[in-house]
Amino acid sequence: MLSGIKAIKGYWPFGRGGPGKDILAFQICIRSAMRKVQTIFYVFPTFASGRRILWDAITSTGQRVLDYCPEEIATRNEQQMRLKFNNGSVIQIVGSNDFNHSLVGTNPQFIVFSEYSLQDPRAYQFSRPILTANGGVALFLSTPRGHNHLWDLYEIAQHNPKDWFVSKLTVDDTKHISVEDIQREIDSGEISASFAKQEYWTSFDEGQDGFFYASIIDKMRLNGQIGNVPYEPGYPVHTAWDLGINDPTVIIFFQIIGKSVHIIDYYENHSRAISHFVNHVLNKDYIYGKHFPPHDVMAREQGTGLTRREQYKQLGLNFSEIYKLDILDGIEVVKAKLPTMWIDEVKCKDLIKHLSSYSQEWDAARGRYKEIPKHDTHSHSADAMRYLCVALKKATFVGTTPEELDRRYRETLFPESLPGVFNGEFDNKYGF
Repeated sequence: MLSGIKAIKGYWPFGRGGPGKDILAFQICIRSAMRKVQTIFYVFPTFASGRRILWDAITSTGQRVLDYCPEEIATRNEQQMRLKFNNGSVIQIVGSNDFNHSLVGTNPQFIVFSEYSLQDPRAYQFSRPILTANGGVALFLSTPRGHNHLWDLYEIAQHNPKDWFVSKLTVDDTKHISVEDIQREIDSGEISASFAKQEYWTSFDEGQDGFFYASIIDKMRLNGQIGNVPYEPGYPVHTAWDLGINDPTVIIFFQIIGKSVHIIDYYENHSRAISHFVNHVLNKDYIYGKHFPPHDVMAREQGTGLTRREQYKQLGLNFSEIYKLDILDGIEVVKAKLPTMWIDEVKCKDLIKHLSSYSQEWDAARGRYKEIPKHDTHSHSADAMRYLCVALKKATFVGTTPEELDRRYRETLFPESLPGVFNGEFDNKYGF
């Protein structure tokens, strides 16, 4: 278990955690609410997970977690999972997946982020200014999930001991489960050794079960494929996009040099006009090749009647078409192509993080991962990378493809105006 506190003003150390880290943190919230009138948010990845993990939870001794807050000092709103204290303080459980409605525009002085590695990091980013203004505190509890936003925060905390308190505990420290029991779980096949290192020994480098590309990214680091990858002026720069409306729009800039793919730049933003992204691309000092979008670029918008491809073209950026491929097949293409690539460590820092954290959906009912990927903040960059890999053939080829030559040959011999049996329809239907 990893815990960390950001004291926006001052320094508030946090004691040791353990299997009851949320119970301990909840007790801290209660004491803080009784001591000073304030609003406290306890944030989980989702509202439903907050109810399951904390609000409706029962301890190993058979006591409800809510019993730590006696009814005589606070009233409970079961539907909203909110405690209102007699002195006016409020503790409320919310989900970071709905941070725009639950956190933005509020005035908290204390926020707890539980299982932060599974949360939308924007929940903290949007909350931090108000915490700063209030001289507030943010507390983070989580198990690692690779080198994602929790890892970034952990690195910041370690390098800023005057502002942060951080504690990284393993099963060797907490002793809440024996090493023999863990080994039995591994031997029986219930968990992998890698997963055990993540869950019980709080390893950021292990436990990559369910992650599509994390192990590939690690090997690329070891092989020196993630580092300084400069722009080569003698080669065109291609781009791969994932277009968002409410979600982020992502752009990956890459060059093909010989048989190698060099990813030299990356950009991500949301809630911006199309012109913003076009200008960002065209204002760079790159000589461009082709621009590859997702397939929904051909969908027409009701307001304008234009496809997004047409809108981008009007602003000076012309999208090419890419082959349509099923998501899971596309992921396999990325797995095949990614190990041969080179990625700039500085300009593409966020891309590397997103690819490392792109994972499968967890099926809690069956206790295993689903085949489909989880849709979260990492999905958009992973989608753009998938489009990049699928488009590589079109990006590398200069001239007329054999398929194009064959099509022209057929059109010359069998014009489309002739009956289908003469223009190749018969051949296509029966496999000739």
